[in-house]
Formats: sequence, structure tokens, C-alpha cells
Amino acid sequence: MKIVALAGGVGGAKLAHGLAQILPPENLTIIVNTGDDFEYLGLKISPDLDTVCYTLAGLANPLTGWGRANETWQTFENIKKLGGQTWFQLGDRDLGTHLERTYRLKKGAPLSNITRDFCKAWGVEHPILPMTDDPVYTMVNTREQGELPFQEYFVHQRCEPTVSGFRFAGVEKARPAKGVLEAINNADAVVICPSNPWVSIDPIITVAGIKSACETKVVVAISPIIGGKAVKGPAAKMYRELGIQPSALAVAKHYEGLLDAFIFDQVDEVLKDEIALLDIKTLITNSIMKNSDERKRLAKDVLKFVHTLF
Repeated sequence: MKIVALAGGVGGAKLAHGLAQILPPENLTIIVNTGDDFEYLGLKISPDLDTVCYTLAGLANPLTGWGRANETWQTFENIKKLGGQTWFQLGDRDLGTHLERTYRLKKGAPLSNITRDFCKAWGVEHPILPMTDDPVYTMVNTREQGELPFQEYFVHQRCEPTVSGFRFAGVEKARPAKGVLEAINNADAVVICPSNPWVSIDPIITVAGIKSACETKVVVAISPIIGGKAVKGPAAKMYRELGIQPSALAVAKHYEGLLDAFIFDQVDEVLKDEIALLDIKTLITNSIMKNSDERKRLAKDVLKFVHTLF
């Protein structure tokens, strides 16, 4: 069975890693959000893409889920001493990734080619594709400060401003990166990882052609909200501030019309009947992924469930 996984952030990276432990490279392609990409200190940063790549490569910081393991901070400390910007932390190992990416982008290489080369160097065999090679920037509308670039909201402002909406600047001109539509068209099913629906998955499916391609496949989503709370990140806060009670049900409704099936945690079993009214099949399981074994366990549950949908 061929699977395409849509992913962004730590939760998406964890399930992608679980799937990669089970499926061979020819049967799994991971398409990653690039709406949170930005420029910092003159460098092109791709946070979600790097998190997924580092995780599959076994290089991710096990404590944070993002950044590199065994990181050092000499460059960052010197920037701080010199009075430079320090609100976005760049470790020395991570810095090498951004320097080389920026150099290649300026030489005209597309992000998808650069990502492929980086994955090969890191020993990642499963294809990891950016959603697009074109610039798309997630903008967060806030009540207090107007529109903010995502990383300004997420990291610099620590998600404190009140969210009132989102915009994906440049998405109307963006086209799927090479291989994205081909992977979806050749897949048996699309798995939407437990990533933030608003700022990790929506940017992907807003790129021209991606959502319509997914609609021709069996689509399964895993809820990133458990017991009304996000496992990591501001998803639950965003739902509340947009006037929606955060829950697995809210996530299922977010994807209504796209999903054939939905997976959510056992602590939310009480929502089963309401979710079933959306005319989608459901699986209730333990969706917490605290370590590599639990990622693989959840991935097995997902794949076993997907098999029942045909």
C-alpha cells in the first residue's frame, strides 16, 4: 500500500517517523508544510521541513522535538554578545543546514532538490517533499497587533496575541513542488498527520491542485487535540480564539468534506457519536507518542485502519 503523509511540526514529524519505520521508501512519501518558512539573519529557514527531516534522520533533539540533538550554541552566544537578533535560536549544527540551503537557493536550486540532497546526506531514504518550491508565507491575523508573520507570532511573540484568522501570502501563485501531485496520484491513501490544522495542514492543501488530488483518494486524519488540549503548540488556543471549542470533534469538522475516516484518542471516546454524524469512519486508539516505539505503534494502528477502508 502506498501512503502519502501530510505533515508539519513536531506531531507530524513523529507520526511520519512511525510510518517510515514500517513502510519502505517506495511506499511512503511525506509532503511537508513550508508556510512557516522565513528569512532570519539573512538565512532561509524551513522549520517544519527541518523538523521532519531531522526526525527521520535520527538527528532531532529528543527533548524539544525540533532542532538538533547534541547541539552547541557558540555562534548564537556570540550574536547575542554583539547585540544581534536572538529571538529565534539557531544552534551551530542547525546553522550549517541554513547556510547551505541559503547558498543553494541563491544559486537557483529549488527547495525540493535541496531537501532531496540533504536527506541523502543524512541517510533519509523516504522521499520528503516541500509542498511547493514557491514562496508561501503564513500570516496570522491578531486582534492586538494586526497581521503578523507566523514565526513572529509563534516564536517572537510566543503565541500571546489573540488570533482572528490566517492568510497564506503568495499561495495563489504557488504550484506543488516537483513530485507532489505524482506522489498523491500514485498513492492508495493520504494520511493527515496530527499537525496543527490551521497553520500546518491548511497551507499544504491550499496550494493549487493538492486538495483536489487528495479528494480522489482515501483520506484519514489523526487529531492533534486530545482531551481539549493540543499535545504541543497553539492549536487549541487558536480554536478557542476563533470561537470554536477545541476538541477532536472540532478537528474532524475542520476537515469535513475531505475525510473518509478519522482517528482520535481514547480519552475522547465520548465524542464518537458526534464525529460519526459527519459520515466518516472512526478509530479510537492511544494517540500519544512519547517515544519511537509509540510512534511505530500508532503508525501500525493507522495503517491497519486504512486497510479496512478499501
